[in-house]
Amino acid sequence: MTIDETLLQKLASWRPNSATDRLTVDHTDSGWQVSVSAERTDTLGCRLCDLTLSRLRPLEGAAPLAEQASRLAGRVTGLLEPLRLVEVDAEHGVAQLRSITPAQRGDERAYYELIRLGDGTTRLNRYQAPAGGKRQAVPFTLTHEGLAKLVNDLASS
Repeated sequence: MTIDETLLQKLASWRPNSATDRLTVDHTDSGWQVSVSAERTDTLGCRLCDLTLSRLRPLEGAAPLAEQASRLAGRVTGLLEPLRLVEVDAEHGVAQLRSITPAQRGDERAYYELIRLGDGTTRLNRYQAPAGGKRQAVPFTLTHEGLAKLVNDLASS
């Protein structure tokens, strides 16, 4: 079973009690661990607080971080806005990607931020900020199939 199929199977029966409940799926065949927290989930989708992928074991011969991040920007297509590479800090092993064009509602902007670390750890959050104000993490909604595709895209880069 692939990582996305395994995740879909687990999501079908997972019902979090609060946003602090986490679903963690170890997929030893691919070497990835998927961890999500959600406010709510039902038979079709989730209102996610965050998504994290981590390597269960080090990846031999991984591409340089800048290359991984560039591929992620092109590969991840299931979000409300496409992602663009903002910065790669090779010295600290961190790449940052964000929505190309943030969503605008009134005076607030919302955008995705994806952080990729040199060891493959990948975190996705959605943020919202009023004009000139401080950003805060906000939940975002994905169907189960959309989440599984996203995880597959992130694990394939």
